[in-house]
Amino acid sequence: MPGRVASLIGRALAGSVVGSLIVTVLPQTTGALDWLDGAAAVRRTAGLRRVLRPRPPVEPVIDLASNDYLALARDPRVVQGAVHAARTWGTGSTGSRLVTGSIELHSRLEEELAAFCGAAAALVFSSGYTANLGAVTALSGRDALVVSDAASHASLVDACRLSRARVAVIPHGDVSAVDAVLTARSERRALVLTDSVVSVSGELAPLVELHAVCRRHGAVLLVDEAHGLGVRGAGGRGLLAEYGLAGEPDVVATVSLSKSLGSQGGAVLGSPAVIDHLVNTARSFVFDTGLAPPAVGGALAALRVLRAEPALPGRVLAAAVAIAAAAGAPRPRSALVSVILGTPRRAVDTAAECLRHGVRVGCLRPPSVPVGTSRLRLSAHAALTDPDLARVAQVLATVLAGVVR
Repeated sequence: MPGRVASLIGRALAGSVVGSLIVTVLPQTTGALDWLDGAAAVRRTAGLRRVLRPRPPVEPVIDLASNDYLALARDPRVVQGAVHAARTWGTGSTGSRLVTGSIELHSRLEEELAAFCGAAAALVFSSGYTANLGAVTALSGRDALVVSDAASHASLVDACRLSRARVAVIPHGDVSAVDAVLTARSERRALVLTDSVVSVSGELAPLVELHAVCRRHGAVLLVDEAHGLGVRGAGGRGLLAEYGLAGEPDVVATVSLSKSLGSQGGAVLGSPAVIDHLVNTARSFVFDTGLAPPAVGGALAALRVLRAEPALPGRVLAAAVAIAAAAGAPRPRSALVSVILGTPRRAVDTAAECLRHGVRVGCLRPPSVPVGTSRLRLSAHAALTDPDLARVAQVLATVLAGVVR
């Protein structure tokens, strides 16, 4: 029989039975993805279709859509850090960090990042997304409870789904709900998740109250500082540092290197025991290629710029206040200003009109935000000048004047 199979394969490759093989195989797959056309039509009708719009390196617009809060992505010092790393180590890390992908620059960034944020240790991942996946899944499991804020970033939501733990989603910012869930739990271990700064609204999490509840119940508080690092806390050290919680033994933080640090990647901050556990068990670390040297070099250079220029976060917050005033929005406490417009179509059209007037803004629609709360998200940056802010105010006044909110 093996010889007969080999013979058929050989004849097929030679073309003698290709026709018959196609007849028996192709009909089984024809039309299998036809449902995609229907799904695309539904998105288009609902105003939820997204498309990629590559941008040129330089545009004559004021950018209020990016997460480059400190305007460091193009800073010559940061670019030089990336270039030097590429020339020294190459463009790729060459493998998992447990094989060949861990370079001296990774360790240097981890040491300086931990010291800056007030943590005992740090571990660099290939993105903030994978940092959240790795931290949550490695610190939970089948015998654990994970309590997640309803406004948690998608990376935390996906981490919950992969954790194999029992997951309880509580209303946004509801500390009493966290207390109730932890009180009633039967699991030996518990992990409470929140963003320090909510990515869609810019709101601050009640970290002091959450930590008090976690400590009372023997739970770990995991805080995603993606939008806090570089903006909140003394010199941009994050909201945990601002509230005196950085380095607490029952607190774990995750950060993104692609926002205030203008590069790529992410990291987990915690005790040496936590970091050792992640090195050995976090699948998004163990089985992922290490962060590329240029990204590491750029992030490290940006961190050093931030450390040397502690006034940068204040410029971001001042710009955010000016933008909020121009948009008629509440006074912000982060770099983000949210202008709720309701329907996806209204948000898309308003964002397009802003761009037509020379101001790019973020546009958030479901599933990024709840149904009925599609919005503009305006991101402040340290490099915005007074003339820039005056132009933003003029454009927002013009565009938003005709929008019913």
